[in-house]
Amino acid sequence: MATVKIKFKPSTIDGRQGVIVYQVTHNRVTRQQKTGYRLYVDEWNYRLSEVILPKSNDSRKRYLLDISNKIRIDIRQFGAIITLLESSKRDFTTDDILSRFLNVNSESYLFPFMESMIEHHKALGKIRTAETYAATLRSFRRFRDNEDLALDDINSDTMIAYEVYLKVCGVSHNSSSFYMRNLRAVYNRAVEKELTLQRYPFKNVYTGVDKTTKRALPIKEIKHIKNVDLSNNTARSFARDMFLFSFYTRGMSFVDMAYLQKKDLNRGILSYRRRKTGQLLFIKWEKCMQEIVDKYNLPQSNYLLPIIKPMSKIDERKQYLYSSHKINRNLKILGEQLGLSIPLTMYVSRHAWASIAKSKNIPISIISEGLGHDSEATTRIYLASLDTIAIDKANRMILQSL
Repeated sequence: MATVKIKFKPSTIDGRQGVIVYQVTHNRVTRQQKTGYRLYVDEWNYRLSEVILPKSNDSRKRYLLDISNKIRIDIRQFGAIITLLESSKRDFTTDDILSRFLNVNSESYLFPFMESMIEHHKALGKIRTAETYAATLRSFRRFRDNEDLALDDINSDTMIAYEVYLKVCGVSHNSSSFYMRNLRAVYNRAVEKELTLQRYPFKNVYTGVDKTTKRALPIKEIKHIKNVDLSNNTARSFARDMFLFSFYTRGMSFVDMAYLQKKDLNRGILSYRRRKTGQLLFIKWEKCMQEIVDKYNLPQSNYLLPIIKPMSKIDERKQYLYSSHKINRNLKILGEQLGLSIPLTMYVSRHAWASIAKSKNIPISIISEGLGHDSEATTRIYLASLDTIAIDKANRMILQSL
């Protein structure tokens, strides 16, 4: 049975701080591991092997309290490592225990571990995932008042308290679930890396997805958007045209629109790869699409639409995000101006295309393929060989309704 004891080594020089040492013993072999935790002789209780906290509420007390908490977390981490090694039914040594402890100790807290995951996703080019994790971490930091939390201390009570906090802050049920799902993914990754034991801290909080308010518009409202005179408002006119371009291209997502290049249009076919799924899609080029491209053509740019401008000093990702916010803000105003049945956003175009296609009795399989839904590829294998002519015909049928 492996044991871990906390020792205090006083300094050999009078008046200097000593250091906390962990003494690990297994199979009669003992090793010592120094820590960075330093304190004075009168701040250590030798009998109880714990930090003595002063009564005064000053910075020294906060420092000692922090050390005390870190020691507690370290000992718990040692316990988890020993439990994992013993449950493996394999022989292990004292050095194995210390090696694992040193490897995981730098990531034994939630904030640095989550930050490392954010950087990892950025390095893999998964920018959107990195951004959602960063947003979740900012929210959780606010909840914790910027006080870090050991991975071993994440439990059901913590998550319930966080859920209540989000509700009090006016965060919607789905947004709360979004944060919880991100934290759960990070926590499960920590479990996979054997940084903590699985304690199922999310079992008592909501991690599902509620049905959202209907975001589809009927064809008559799409016509209304198309025909309204916006010649006196350039920004709103541009937002309207980007919305229509998305609708014309089977509800193309705004991020995919932003990164379209002129070379993607070849012999009357627009081809692009969805940034969300990596799926390659083909769209037959129609006159209404060309009219928008001609209206905003920048000869010096390789991009099909002027969402990202190559001459700008702002990086492409920030340009796309800024344009997205600005366009959605103008669409919301336009929707209110037209008295539409739902708030108008870029995403509404995707729902509208699918809803109108369904109302015209276009098969669900065609609609799903047109939208580039990967889930349909897994549930309906025959869609993999679906002819794109059928999808183009469906799109033309919708566009002719305008």
